[in-house]
Amino acid sequence: MTRPAARARNLDPMPLIRSLIGGAVLALGGMVVAGQAGGQEARQPDLIQTYAYSFYGDLSYPADFPHFSYVNPDAPVGGEYSEHASGTFDSMNPYSRRGRAGRYSQSIYESLLETGGPFGDGAPADAYGEYYCLLCESLEYPETMDWVIFHLRPEARFSDGTPVTAEDVVFTHNLFLEQGLPSYAEAVRQRVVSAEVIDEYTVRFDFAEGISRRSLIDQVGSTPVFSKAWFEENNARLDEPRLETSPGSGPYMLDEYEINRHITYRRNPDYWGWDLPQNQGRHNFETIRVEYFSDDAAAFEAFKTGEYLFRTEGNSRQWAISYDFPAVDRGWVTREEVPDGTPPTPTGFVFNLARPQLQDPRVREAITLAYNFEWSNQQLQYGLMARRYSFSQGTNLEASGVPEGDELALLESLGDLVPPDLLTEEAYIPPESSADALQDRRNMRRANRLLQEAGWIVGEDGVRRNEAGQPMRIEFPYSTAGSATGEAIIESFLENLRAMGIEAVGQRIDPSQYTLRQRDRDYDMIFDAYVAFLDTGTGLHQRFGSEAAEYSLFNPAGLASPLVDRIIDISLMAETPEERDTALRALDRVLRYERFMVPLWYSPNQWFAYWDVYRHPEEFPFLSAGVMDWWWFDADRMAELRAEGAL
Repeated sequence: MTRPAARARNLDPMPLIRSLIGGAVLALGGMVVAGQAGGQEARQPDLIQTYAYSFYGDLSYPADFPHFSYVNPDAPVGGEYSEHASGTFDSMNPYSRRGRAGRYSQSIYESLLETGGPFGDGAPADAYGEYYCLLCESLEYPETMDWVIFHLRPEARFSDGTPVTAEDVVFTHNLFLEQGLPSYAEAVRQRVVSAEVIDEYTVRFDFAEGISRRSLIDQVGSTPVFSKAWFEENNARLDEPRLETSPGSGPYMLDEYEINRHITYRRNPDYWGWDLPQNQGRHNFETIRVEYFSDDAAAFEAFKTGEYLFRTEGNSRQWAISYDFPAVDRGWVTREEVPDGTPPTPTGFVFNLARPQLQDPRVREAITLAYNFEWSNQQLQYGLMARRYSFSQGTNLEASGVPEGDELALLESLGDLVPPDLLTEEAYIPPESSADALQDRRNMRRANRLLQEAGWIVGEDGVRRNEAGQPMRIEFPYSTAGSATGEAIIESFLENLRAMGIEAVGQRIDPSQYTLRQRDRDYDMIFDAYVAFLDTGTGLHQRFGSEAAEYSLFNPAGLASPLVDRIIDISLMAETPEERDTALRALDRVLRYERFMVPLWYSPNQWFAYWDVYRHPEEFPFLSAGVMDWWWFDADRMAELRAEGAL
């Protein structure tokens, strides 16, 4: 079976990421000079009309492509895909801060451009930064990218049979500005100055002057489109939790649900887009079912009995020793490891930088030294994990060694924004610890020295205090729905903090409370994630920038660094891929220097266990395993398993 190459530190993604390099001419051959807004006959040499978009104009698929290269266009349709979720849900509105939305509640909606499968898979999964027309049939924009016009497909329909129109697009855009997440709305408002209905199936967006053209066309093209009529008839709001859903235009509809028990989505037989080339060989399951369980242990037991049939395993202990039940021995359950070709997600123990005791970087470095990856990996994770340290790990955007060449020149050009030691020290990689004992003496001594230098002294009672006599206290909430292995890793980390004289308190709370505290940033530290990057975009400002650092749900540390802001801006204004890559390497270096999270682990492989009724093509694209996107159901094998008494 052919797989993508496993992630390696020297992996260069650029040959794979055709959207990020010059030289490809496929898309340019499909682009034509077009008239201006409203169908004017005059031709302008700087106007581009196309069936898809990428920033540099190069695309992997021609206008007449029959299907994505990695799918099976003859895959059978039918059957059910079922998986689990841990915790609870009380809403089917994923766009509100309030409530806990059901899994995949965003899946019924589509956008102007194809940005991924309804259940989160990338599309196309073999190219990065390419967006093919979905609700639109074409788009046009000047070479300056000052504006964009989308021409909608007249055949596009919501699931209630009403057409998707330009009015719906503009209504949705304004709804997100008025009632969407504040950090998102503010970012879009600063960049998109107007959205205008030209006619029933034509919409135009104009962009602010003097800003990067990055993440503008794809931003407005990737926003989900809602039914204006439904929202107005039902007096619905985007910022309120609700269980009733507005009609979507996607291949699946919400079928039924039982709060905190299960959710089912059903394939829409009247879906308007079944004949589109990008939908061939995809969306093959008749139903998608999500079963909810109180915690991961209960979910695993249910999988063993066939209560749900597909499990993405995230618990290394279970993967190593727990798949020895009869269904595996009899060949009823398949285990599969799929190498992951993308950079690891930057998960970590995230510091709340608004907390006074965590604002000194020496304190954060000392706390980082308390995490013993090597011991945890050996004792709790069966040696299956690798250490994460970079935000673009394993790619040519990963910073390494001391800055040199173009990266050094860029940093030096920023003057006093750059700390002097950033120019002379190697890119930060957490030091190794001993795998033989939880407390690595060398790292603990170093941590204690850093805390003492920062003014936190251990008293006779063993408690570390500052000059004002305040004890250093760290509250770390985590959800009861998590795995036992994850909880053990958190508690072992907190044990090391206590050994350093820190009042480290783990708070095991139910999923609803956990979600609320996470959104309100009511924690000192928390297990959370940022994003890995292979390209630049204005989303980097939302994740790592200062503009919404005080309240952004996408920036759980509250990181606000003028240096980070400036480097993101430089990457956005880069005129060549080489200049962009230099800026992103510098960004990786600076983010690691900031020490705003304790980098944890990652698996080079995705671990799947499933009852032997699911099939997939031999070759996997590098961006996604596509389980719910382009796998399919084997009805004959299901009949055999039932005859054998397996299900």
